[in-house]
Amino acid sequence: MAKPLIAVVDDDPSVVKSLGRALRLAGYEVATFGSGQEFLGSLPTSLPRCLVLDVHMQEMNGFELQDPLAAQGVCVPIIFVTALDTPQTRARAHQASSFGFFLRPFDPKALFKAIGQAMSCQPHDGEASGNQTRSTTGR
Repeated sequence: MAKPLIAVVDDDPSVVKSLGRALRLAGYEVATFGSGQEFLGSLPTSLPRCLVLDVHMQEMNGFELQDPLAAQGVCVPIIFVTALDTPQTRARAHQASSFGFFLRPFDPKALFKAIGQAMSCQPHDGEASGNQTRSTTGR
């Protein structure tokens, strides 16, 4: 049985490395990306079961990444992470139908729980349209 693929998109290399390592130790297959553009370039070859996405990145922020995903018909559960918590950011994450919103530093166990909930929302059938998102908030 293949391990579920989790994509981590964050422009901070130390976050990508540590979160990728923690997810691998938890039994997931992990694909890491330093930008939204890099992630978008990977979509023809792999569709993750869940996307852990930094809100504040330099080239394309986490919310801006959702537009091209929607244009391509990709609906993957998203969990937002950020070091800059504002009421506007929380509201936007909620409006974006995210599966979680975590302020760094966060409890890895809480993140893993949110990932598990995101992946159990609907069975993954390998098609972008087979995934749905719902809104929850985690910390």
